[in-house]
Amino acid sequence: MKKSVLTRYRVMAYVTGVLLVLLTLGVIAKYVLDLDGAADFTRIVGIAHGWLYVVYLVCAFDLGSKAKWPVGKQVWVLLAGTIPTAAFFVERKVSHELEAKVAEDAGAVAKA
Repeated sequence: MKKSVLTRYRVMAYVTGVLLVLLTLGVIAKYVLDLDGAADFTRIVGIAHGWLYVVYLVCAFDLGSKAKWPVGKQVWVLLAGTIPTAAFFVERKVSHELEAKVAEDAGAVAKA
């Protein structure tokens, strides 16, 4: 597996996670605090998160298929972009797990 696959996933996990946290704060500001401008902020961040979540799904599915994950793990990683802050924790765990595999594959290519 190439390092670029893991890097793409990590970038999209962070982007999706940040946008979801911002969306959650926007919803709190809109409905709980009743702040002016929160509705527009929530709409814009919601649209951005929605579209970028689709890109996250593609990157996560690509990573999972190349890492040969079982279906349960694949579903958990895919759903991490829908739970505020979960993407950060799942990304960290996945990165630690796969960095060794990426280094091993890079070493095998270098030896060949």
